[in-house]
Amino acid sequence: MRLHYLQHVPFEGLGNIETWAKNKGFHITRTHLFDNEPLPSTDDFEWLVVMGGPMNIYEETGYPWLVREKKFIEECLKRDKFVLGVCLGGQLIADVLGGRVVKNKEKEIGWFPVSLTEREGVDAPFFKGILSPFIAFHWHEDRFELPASCARLAESQGCSHQAFAYNNQAVGLQFHIDLTCEGVEKLIQHCGEGLSASRYVQTADEMVSNPAAFEKISETLETFLDNCQIIKI
Repeated sequence: MRLHYLQHVPFEGLGNIETWAKNKGFHITRTHLFDNEPLPSTDDFEWLVVMGGPMNIYEETGYPWLVREKKFIEECLKRDKFVLGVCLGGQLIADVLGGRVVKNKEKEIGWFPVSLTEREGVDAPFFKGILSPFIAFHWHEDRFELPASCARLAESQGCSHQAFAYNNQAVGLQFHIDLTCEGVEKLIQHCGEGLSASRYVQTADEMVSNPAAFEKISETLETFLDNCQIIKI
């Protein structure tokens, strides 16, 4: 199997996804959009993973590559590729499928539980074997609204739209189960200026001094991606 990923900023790569994919024997390639690297042919891979980033999906003026990225995601969906989006990536998939991306009522930054929705989430094959609620890491101000063709799979107290599925072909996650401790440290370094604790915003110390949470999301990600691979075989 071949996995290609789209990276929006130098400090937010595949994280735990890379570890899983290498263990499964995937051939991994990537496009650094921030360096204006060219996009590949859709014939070159079976899985597309769209990573996070601090920009808004509508900031095409400042980040002109967003235009071709959205067209590329749309083409991948038409070509029946499996598409996974994390945080900004999930928002981009939602936008391509006709869902809006809006400001969330509150910032959600740090470790907070995510619950599967009562019917569609609990029964979703992507989350088979994952107990609800589960811990996840969050770093977002925006959220996606649910595209008409998709199922809402997860929610949290701070954000009602945490995951969606488009048939069995695409999944958008607002939360992170991909991040390592190093990845969170990089987010704090590059995006944490002026960070102040509030109801759904933790301090930097709270975010990085939780080794059990990092271990748990790694396990959750492994189960989730195992499910994705079974569904797409």
